[in-house]
Amino acid sequence: MLFWILSALLTVAVAVTLLWPLLKGAPPAALDDAGEAAVYRDQLKELERDKAEGLISAEDAGYARAEIGRRLLAVSGESTKASDGGRTKGLNKLAQAFVILCVPAVGLGFYLKTGSPDMPAAPLAARLENPGNNIELLVAKVERHLAQNPADGSGWDVLAPIYFKMQRLGDAELAYRNAIRLQGTSPGRMNGLGEVLLAGNDGIVTDDARSAFEEALRLDPKDSRAQFYLALALEQAGKKTEALAAFQALAKASPADAPWLPLVQEHIAANSGGAPVAGLPAQAPSNAPGGPSESDVEAAAGMSATDRNAMIRGMVEGLDAKLKEDPNNFEGWMRLIRSYAMLGEKDKAITALKAGLAAFPSEQDEGKQLIAMGRELGLPVEEALK
Repeated sequence: MLFWILSALLTVAVAVTLLWPLLKGAPPAALDDAGEAAVYRDQLKELERDKAEGLISAEDAGYARAEIGRRLLAVSGESTKASDGGRTKGLNKLAQAFVILCVPAVGLGFYLKTGSPDMPAAPLAARLENPGNNIELLVAKVERHLAQNPADGSGWDVLAPIYFKMQRLGDAELAYRNAIRLQGTSPGRMNGLGEVLLAGNDGIVTDDARSAFEEALRLDPKDSRAQFYLALALEQAGKKTEALAAFQALAKASPADAPWLPLVQEHIAANSGGAPVAGLPAQAPSNAPGGPSESDVEAAAGMSATDRNAMIRGMVEGLDAKLKEDPNNFEGWMRLIRSYAMLGEKDKAITALKAGLAAFPSEQDEGKQLIAMGRELGLPVEEALK
């Protein structure tokens, strides 16, 4: 019932707003136009008699006749406007009837067709109790709980990675720090905090992020995520020899089917003679096509620079061919674009970016990631968007 009352009040408010200009009447005429016109006609007749009797010269009579005629025409124009005003008044009444009758009827009919008047009210509190699969309501429920129980470390622990996934980086950092303060350090929390700091600084491993990864590695010396990011920090600092050794150690310690291994291998190739690749999360999907095997990487370490580059180009071209056959592989496009940029083949990198955006349009999350990576690699993204 409250809904219908509010709807009626809003309808009345809209109708009054629309009717207000129409309800204003035209101002009343200051003179009786017909009587004034008759006076001017009598003046013309008297002017002609005075001219005939010689009481006024022909020249003065001409001036007087022109002035009286001007006034008579003006009065006639006002009369015409008055008649037009009558017609306008009739049109205003039609417009008023339309606003009063048709606008509410159309609005009500449209709501009954597309709305849900029988749906019961769903207050926020009730929706928060049963959020279903609505991630925003789930987050709101946890946030409400933490507002009432800010010392609940497990709540911050749950909320931190969700914030990160939603790209609410400031909230994610605060949540991780609260979870660490209340629950203590752990490899997962320290790696999560480091990745948030990394994302907030355009993929650069800052001192704070490196400290977080070092603590994660201290807690678990076999933590591959921490090892990867610490190796990436060495690469970004220009310490290619140390970075190469760190990435090779990670590759040797990783299982053959480790999902992060293809990305590690790319960094090994880059630090063996190619240009550094951009830092990315260690958990690269394992289904990306065209990745070299661990034996390939070990063999490449003993090759000459020319042979190693030829090997890398062959793998990149194979990846390109596979993506042309199956373009619905987002990670494959990410790797192909990075690889061409690493090899210094800018034109092929742009072509790959265009093809990737054809499979994953720029308005989608995957397309946005492709564009962001292209900009990070210094590619003319606007050209690829044409």
